[in-house]
Amino acid sequence: MRLNIEHHIHYAYPGAVDYTIQQLHLTPQDGFGQRVRRWEIRVNGRMQPYADTYGNLTHTLVVDGPHSTIDITACGEVETEMDVLSPPDLLPLPVYLRATQYTTMDAKLEGFARQFGKQGAGLDANGVQRLMHAVRNHVIESKSRDEQEVTAAVSFAAATGNNRDRTHVFIACCRHLGVPARYVSGYVFSAGRKKLDNHSWADVWINGAWLSYDIDRGQSANGIHVRLAVGLDGRDAGPICAVQCASSTSTSFGVLTQGMEQHQQ
Repeated sequence: MRLNIEHHIHYAYPGAVDYTIQQLHLTPQDGFGQRVRRWEIRVNGRMQPYADTYGNLTHTLVVDGPHSTIDITACGEVETEMDVLSPPDLLPLPVYLRATQYTTMDAKLEGFARQFGKQGAGLDANGVQRLMHAVRNHVIESKSRDEQEVTAAVSFAAATGNNRDRTHVFIACCRHLGVPARYVSGYVFSAGRKKLDNHSWADVWINGAWLSYDIDRGQSANGIHVRLAVGLDGRDAGPICAVQCASSTSTSFGVLTQGMEQHQQ
């Protein structure tokens, strides 16, 4: 599948501000079943590219003159395929067993995870599949909390959450059971609506390779996914992280596809 992508992001502030710093994870890279044919980011500011700890191509955006808005456009063409081979990882696998603020367990979530195995004992591919479906069935999809950041334990107790919340619950359980897992941010293509959406899913280390699981869809990630970044949780891998900026009053995200076509390999 070949996708022409335009991702528009608009920030508006209540008044003029003098200084903003943001970290952008808005650049896909080759690998994991995708090939980037062209890509660019356009923004009213200065960008400095670098590779972060996880190997993501990251840009530090600095806007250091008076401004009341920031407009970012990430666009290009990405080709995806069904067969995915994971590239070598930059970090030792035990890093992906660490609990973070958003993937910390509590007693209730630990009890849920025990249905699938003993703490630290590991899971096979079938066990991971069962865990994914159980998380999806327990944490009912909700769009009402898209702008809030909550922990895996809070989402599990509420039995409702958005795509990010469900992914955090799944990752927390995997790590508790001794399975390295990491958060992935990117886009997913919806055939019914013929457009892309912001999305997140999880990579899980099984049998010597990273395998990707889309908890919202209850399936392995495949040729409809375009990955942007990975990290321990959504804060590490989110498309945009504000390092220093004034509070914005409105933020809008839109992802469009133009000239999408099926592509025979």
